Amino acid sequence: MKSFEMATYSRLLFRAVRIYWRALFVVVYPLVLLPVFLHNNVAAFRCLYVVLLMAGYWVFEALPLPVTSLIPMVLFPLMGILDSDKTSLCYLKETNMMFVGGLVIAIAVEYCNLHTRVALYVIQLVGCSPRRLNFGLVTVTMFVSMWISNTAATAMMIPIIEATLKELETQGIGEMFETNMADNDKIESVDSDPKKPTRTTMCYFISTAYAASIGGMGCIVGSGTNLTFKGIYETSFPESPGIEFAKWMLLNVPMMVLMMSLSLIWLQMMFMGLFRPNSQDAKKIRVGSQGAAVARKLIRTKISEMGPMSFHEGAVAALFVLSVLLWFFRKPQFIVGWAELITQHKVKDATAALIVVLLLFIIPARPDFIHILSKDESKRPKSPSPALITWKVIQQKLPWGLIFLLGGGFALAEASKESQMSKLIADHLHGMATLPKFAVMVISCVFATVLTQFSSNVAVANVLLPVLAEMAKVAKVHPLYLMLPTSLCCSFAYCLPVSTPPNAIAAAPCNMSSTEMVKAGLGVAVISLLVLFAVFPFLGTAIWDLEAYPEWVE
Repeated sequence: MKSFEMATYSRLLFRAVRIYWRALFVVVYPLVLLPVFLHNNVAAFRCLYVVLLMAGYWVFEALPLPVTSLIPMVLFPLMGILDSDKTSLCYLKETNMMFVGGLVIAIAVEYCNLHTRVALYVIQLVGCSPRRLNFGLVTVTMFVSMWISNTAATAMMIPIIEATLKELETQGIGEMFETNMADNDKIESVDSDPKKPTRTTMCYFISTAYAASIGGMGCIVGSGTNLTFKGIYETSFPESPGIEFAKWMLLNVPMMVLMMSLSLIWLQMMFMGLFRPNSQDAKKIRVGSQGAAVARKLIRTKISEMGPMSFHEGAVAALFVLSVLLWFFRKPQFIVGWAELITQHKVKDATAALIVVLLLFIIPARPDFIHILSKDESKRPKSPSPALITWKVIQQKLPWGLIFLLGGGFALAEASKESQMSKLIADHLHGMATLPKFAVMVISCVFATVLTQFSSNVAVANVLLPVLAEMAKVAKVHPLYLMLPTSLCCSFAYCLPVSTPPNAIAAAPCNMSSTEMVKAGLGVAVISLLVLFAVFPFLGTAIWDLEAYPEWVE
């Protein structure tokens, strides 16, 4: 009887832990970590306690990521690591303002639907056979993701893919989901069972998610990890020249294109029978001219439904181009930048972004003001036109939590420097620092790539980059040589739906299994790492002179 009661009690206890594990983790984990600083109560170990606490909360998402990012604001002053003023300043650095400016511009592009028009025209241009259509979708997603968030780029493209595949299926050309066959009759699958996608369907969806992640590396405003790196690098080395928009693109756009090209070849080999003309995968995508015609018709229909380009879209497009030009020519090196012509003070990319943001709120969405003095009363405006973007839209669409996530990372970097915690860790990793610098870079990149499959990309960057900044000092290596490639690897989250939002968005509508995503993602991760290791040491050195150890590091 007692054993039965014990078994019942154990089951209830296990069930309670399974339900309330997050709450238990939030309470128990800080207590487990107390020995970290109790045995040696100095600032460096107290800071290490906070870093480990936040890392645990971030990895297991025991609290919402932005809420965990606010912990420094509480613990740093109370534990004597960093005062409240210094800590709070970390939450609104220049990088955060650049992030806000870039996001507002991206939201304006989405708000007027300009991104959809661009996507449809590019797809129409590249062609509509299965492989060409896949190439067109990937190219558009990659380009758009350079400027707007990876999540938004994926969310924009998935409905277009879904509509195209459903239209092809309606016309009897290809299938979106597999059907069971018995005695040559189709058997409808049970409603409760999720439909299994065809391999072609999986290729369309998952390649789009990967294109968003890879495209986000091409431009410094393309992803949160890029801006996290920028903020931590400039915090750790305030005397450095900083990260310039033009140089970032000069390095990362060629790598982005190479990674995506090789990844697309891998995915089409795996799912579409590329280089395997007699395989079942290759035979299934031979839809002929009829299939391409159906897809073209659908794209043309969607373009005609949008109508001609409006003043709103044209104005936002012009301001988008202006923002790129302002970023690129702020300090282009080969000529005097526009900022240097205006002032001797340091002008960074946030200023350029916010110039465009202000214009978005000033320029009206409709040009009806030109008829204000018209003799024709019907043409005269009855009410003022709204601006190209409104604050209500910004409030709804801006991911405010990510600002705190970036700020929490910058606070960790500042505290790591002030408390000497990063130096402490780097000293303990002295053996690793004595390895050839290429080996250290490879180890850091592989570690970041593995870790980012299971945790937030930005959180991984926040934990690793301050340590690498100190390790660069110990090893007497240019900090960019270790920090920049590792920050890029934090975006190599390809293997699981939970790795990054684009994966989840792409996997959901086509019911793609985690097993298939792991197989596809491992190949893309290996390709991305190999391209990085092959290109960065040479191209990065040509751009930043990474062979020299800069004086400003010390």
